[in-house]
Amino acid sequence: MKRRDLLLASSLLAMPGVLTKPARAARRGGTLVFARYADSLVLDPTQTAQNADIWISLNLYDTLLQPTPDGKALQPGLAASHSISDDGKAITFTLREGLKFADGSPLAVSDVKWSLDRARSKEQGGEFAFLLAAVTAVETPSADTVVVRTALPDPSILQALATFNAGIMSEKLVMAAPGATLAEKWASFAEKPIGSGPFFVDSWRRNSEMVLKRNPHYWRKDAAGESLPYLDTIRCLIIPDDATRVLKLRAGEVDMTEFLPYARVAELRNAPGIDMQLFPAAQVQYFTLNNRPTLKDGSKNPLSDVRVRQALNYATNKEALIQIVTHGVGTPARSYMPMATPMAYGPAPLYPYNLGRAKQLLAEAGYAGGFEVTCMALAGSADDAAKLTVLQQMWSQVGVRLKIEQLENATRLARFNAADFQMRTSLWTNDLNDPKQVTSIMAYYPTRQANRTGWNDPAVNTLFEQSEKEMDPAKRAAMFEEIQKRFTEAAPFIFGIDVPYPVALRKQVRGFIQIPLGNNIFAETSVEA
Repeated sequence: MKRRDLLLASSLLAMPGVLTKPARAARRGGTLVFARYADSLVLDPTQTAQNADIWISLNLYDTLLQPTPDGKALQPGLAASHSISDDGKAITFTLREGLKFADGSPLAVSDVKWSLDRARSKEQGGEFAFLLAAVTAVETPSADTVVVRTALPDPSILQALATFNAGIMSEKLVMAAPGATLAEKWASFAEKPIGSGPFFVDSWRRNSEMVLKRNPHYWRKDAAGESLPYLDTIRCLIIPDDATRVLKLRAGEVDMTEFLPYARVAELRNAPGIDMQLFPAAQVQYFTLNNRPTLKDGSKNPLSDVRVRQALNYATNKEALIQIVTHGVGTPARSYMPMATPMAYGPAPLYPYNLGRAKQLLAEAGYAGGFEVTCMALAGSADDAAKLTVLQQMWSQVGVRLKIEQLENATRLARFNAADFQMRTSLWTNDLNDPKQVTSIMAYYPTRQANRTGWNDPAVNTLFEQSEKEMDPAKRAAMFEEIQKRFTEAAPFIFGIDVPYPVALRKQVRGFIQIPLGNNIFAETSVEA
């Protein structure tokens, strides 16, 4: 981006209106009952790594910049404006006046520095510290000014500063939390976190209910200049079973629910009193494969052979998955990235259905008679059950016997993180509108062992590291194109489908949005009488 374009972007971000939607009359107060498919695990922005945490956290913690509702650009957050130095290595943010945390304590530039220093630390920043790896210093030259310095111009730094792990916390409140060590204090604070977002956690009974209350000190106003949020309370009920969530919605016991089975979309579109929404998503569903030669129990793993992985991809009829599982909602994957990602490369759907080619590859790999593979699924998920039932039938035609292991969310995640799996159902949602994050997680080995697959391509690692410093968009796009081609050829997982977010709400619910990056935005949500 040229200097004049950066200045233009900065001036647009400094405009006073945060959302561009027109003003509307909204009922103030009341309670929204939200049926969630899984509970959050960690509500510390630097220590989380799952969507159930991330999508809630940005209602609790603010960032200097925020994604726009379409997920494609940035808008002001805690910073009213920012500017970028001529050499691209310093970003100066001017904070809004009178910022406070939900307990009424002031939000100071020292809190911003403390939070960002922690988020970028390899020791303290968790799995997503790499998003801020280019930052060399966070300075606070005045009471309303924060300067973020980078070693080199970073093409994704603004997006990174609008991402969940860059959420601003109160140093004073965190350090006052019970615990003998820093880690214990972080964990204590995260059980009932207080940030500067529109809501704070009032109570939390694990795997049962989380209650969010309105932050009376929230800085944002609606288009009419009225204080946000509108709601007094959000009750998040944890209901893993899809059918139960739908039943409670239709009975009026809950106001909205997420992760609906696509098989229920048509029904709910025609249900009286229900507003069935398919929000555009930077999301892809796929099946993660363990690429390691041996599994945790020491047994030989057929999935370590690239020919086997390619064969299983050819044996997977993506169009059939779309029709049977999503009832026509979705498109075949063309990359490991959602195709809404900038620099996504995918001229055609990957691995078109070809049983002959699948059998040939399995025979070449020494598995002409097939083998058995076990896939972890999310217990209670109708979509997981449907996908894997269809996959069982497809793969049986090439002699591969698929076993389904249903696990609750926390156990499945722990097993996955420990590489104690052979295969699992998966989905990915971008948290920033740039190929950096998804590539670092999916394809770059040092971050997360290529999303726990164990696949390691030194050429891809080098290309990604080069992309981190490349400011020329065309050259950077060429690097990501090569990474995507190499990933496709190696087939570390089963490429699936790009899908929207299915959310069903009672018609009385107004103003809720789920942006393409996945974040649930409740700031302007209301429940009408």
